[in-house]
Amino acid sequence: MAAGAPGEQSPAPGCGEPPTVKDPQSAAKMSGEMDKPLISRRLVDSDGSLAEAPSEAPRVGILGSGDFARSLATRLVGSGVSVVVGSRNPKRTVGLFPAAAQVTFQAEAVGAPEVIFVAVFREHYSSLCGLSDQLAGKILVDVSNPTEREHLQHRESNAEYLASLFPTCTVVKAFNVISAWTLQAGPRDGNRQVPICSDQPEAKRTVSELAHTMGFTPVDMGSLASAREVEAMPLRLLPSWKVPTVLALGIFIFFYVYNFIRDVLQPYVQEGKNKFYKLPLSVVNTTLPCVAYVLLSLVYLPGVLAATLQLWHGTKYRRFPDWLDHWLQHRKQIGLLSFFCASLHAVYSVCLPVRYSYRYDLVNLAIKQVLANKSHLWVEENVWRMEIYLSLGVLALGMLSLLAVTSLPSIANSLNWREFSFVQSTLGFVALALSTLHTLTYGWTRAFEESRYKFYLPPTFTLTLLVPCVVILAKGLFLLPCVSRRLSRIRRGWEKDSAVKFTLPMDHSLAQKTSHV
Repeated sequence: MAAGAPGEQSPAPGCGEPPTVKDPQSAAKMSGEMDKPLISRRLVDSDGSLAEAPSEAPRVGILGSGDFARSLATRLVGSGVSVVVGSRNPKRTVGLFPAAAQVTFQAEAVGAPEVIFVAVFREHYSSLCGLSDQLAGKILVDVSNPTEREHLQHRESNAEYLASLFPTCTVVKAFNVISAWTLQAGPRDGNRQVPICSDQPEAKRTVSELAHTMGFTPVDMGSLASAREVEAMPLRLLPSWKVPTVLALGIFIFFYVYNFIRDVLQPYVQEGKNKFYKLPLSVVNTTLPCVAYVLLSLVYLPGVLAATLQLWHGTKYRRFPDWLDHWLQHRKQIGLLSFFCASLHAVYSVCLPVRYSYRYDLVNLAIKQVLANKSHLWVEENVWRMEIYLSLGVLALGMLSLLAVTSLPSIANSLNWREFSFVQSTLGFVALALSTLHTLTYGWTRAFEESRYKFYLPPTFTLTLLVPCVVILAKGLFLLPCVSRRLSRIRRGWEKDSAVKFTLPMDHSLAQKTSHV
């Protein structure tokens, strides 16, 4: 129907033309309301969910104008908190903070807020002593971190030192483990947990609510005496990875030297052949699978030792030795390093045909075949062995990839205990078995050939088979009914010297659901 045709109805408000408003004041009021966003920023919390808008935005103060102070102010403003920043030179720093944050002198900034973030270094705490009267009765949140030298030099933590300078204030240690980047990007891109400690429970509750408002998860660490431990957290550099990394590096050095002696040094000394070109790639590629294979077996060896000790002592309540307990706790890191070395081995193997040395060897082989008048070179046994060898290697790497993915917290948290145990224990053992078959197929009959023993040293793959074969044989023994049943009874609470009688359920499948070490 054409516009203006007879019988056409006027368009509804909001669908076509705007409604006609006769009152100019009403029109201006409606225009102002239409300019407002449908959802205020204060209605959206840091998790992206809708929340009720507070009747009055909380007001906090920040002392300091560094990077962390700017990121903290940005996060607080984005969370709907009113922020006032105290700076020694507000005119110079006002442009660095969000427009919604008020930047003023330090004495003016600490007047109204009840919670004050102290975002200055320890050596500058004394410069705030002139504000003692204004800060009396307020909550001071210490966000500083000492250096490693300062942490060893001072017996008291930064928060305890701040509390000694301001005895009329309540000091709370918090947000020191959160980086400036995490504050700006939001907790989705960083660690959500915020350790909080203070001597006043009410002050901890206030700061915890503020952390919730910013989208973080507060963790109560107790009194202010725990501040030294909290301040040591950012100083740790991968503490759970040090021992596994040193172990992997030690195994790598051992096998690299061993392969160097066999593949490079022996031909040079006894045959006069220069094969030092193998050091950057070929020797490394021969070493990586050895490290990956041994590390994978070391993931399951402590479980075998723990089960053996339980069978020997006849109880599960006896504490494991400290070395075995630490070994059990580092299995995840050892397994991931095994996957890392296996992945590098796969990449290095793909690069082998690209080398000039490989091309030259291939051309020389072709020339020898022509000179020997051989038109067809085909060894059925070698062809089948290589096909099976590569297939088993790909399957083993695929299993390792599955183990590595399920070890991620986001994936592991989506699995129940039985699913996680099946992947990490059962499929992990399958990965070890596939790796063993992969190694045996590679070695084939080389262990029985005298020419393979260079400098009277056995082939490298024979050394790597020692620990995995022990694990596989032990696992096989644990599957025997007499051993499996006794181990299941022990893990369900039975003790050898106990007078309490214990009977396993008749359903054998139920007995198998007991936890495995």
